Amino acid sequence: MASVTMAKALNTALRDAMEADDRVVLLGEDVGTLGGDFGEHRVMDTPLAESGIMGISIGLALRGYRPVSEMQFDGFSYPALDQVISHLAKYRNRTRGAQAMPVVCRIPYGGGIGAVEHHSESPETYYAHTAGLKVVTPSSPADAYSLLRQSIELDDPVIFLEPKRRYWLKQEADLPVETEPIGQARVVRQGTDLTLVAYGPMVKVAVDAAAAAAEEGVGSLEVIDLRSLVPLDEETLVASAERTGHMVVVHEAAEFLGMGAEIAARVTEAAFLSLEAPVLRCTGLDIPYPPARLEEAHLPGVDRVLWTVQRSLDF
Repeated sequence: MASVTMAKALNTALRDAMEADDRVVLLGEDVGTLGGDFGEHRVMDTPLAESGIMGISIGLALRGYRPVSEMQFDGFSYPALDQVISHLAKYRNRTRGAQAMPVVCRIPYGGGIGAVEHHSESPETYYAHTAGLKVVTPSSPADAYSLLRQSIELDDPVIFLEPKRRYWLKQEADLPVETEPIGQARVVRQGTDLTLVAYGPMVKVAVDAAAAAAEEGVGSLEVIDLRSLVPLDEETLVASAERTGHMVVVHEAAEFLGMGAEIAARVTEAAFLSLEAPVLRCTGLDIPYPPARLEEAHLPGVDRVLWTVQRSLDF
């Protein structure tokens, strides 16, 4: 097996998808200038106009193409929300399923890279809340490859969130690789005392926290990588909660109305009698993303995760 970065896995997935299906086209900011091996008719460099990028992607899908668009940075995806919410997410329902909408929107997201304003945000809740969209986020190179290939092959629109601080994370993998399908979570570490739920950039933090908990005698922590926010694998979450009796959800986004709130509600409803403590959340602060010099205090790290774990175990 070769050591592969997430960036390499994503690029390989795009190349393989384009070679497999000539309906796959790429568009976004700088993608034509820096790439373009398939020609300007299939790899299109766009202006800095996210609403236009999404509008063109919708039009291409209506004409039978399978566009993969890139918003480049999380905080700059907001100008396209009208197109995403009003049209991208609605076309299949609007046509009673007759009109496919095979658009993949790639959005690098999350912090931890020391960037300036609008370059480190976590907008997943906006998309997960919008019915008609699938929302996925890989945490490893193998998943990045497989989830992107799966997303491109779907007839539904997919918001593909790429944890930018993990682009250079390496994994031993032979590409192409096929992992679990969209909608299925993965237990990445077995445990008996508490379940840590994470996705995207926070999976590594959760795994590191579980290792630290074992070393310090805190407890045996199970770690679940959601992989897919919509659809959400409630079955795996509930089964784990029933085994461990404790659960902590970890994400970079703000706590208020974040994914952690939805997971806590669903798990509490389904596994109430098995829980020994409330489902707790360890998240980013409820503030606009701070300047780079303060982001370490804003983002959940191993220490904050372990503090939340101890709160749960102390109930």
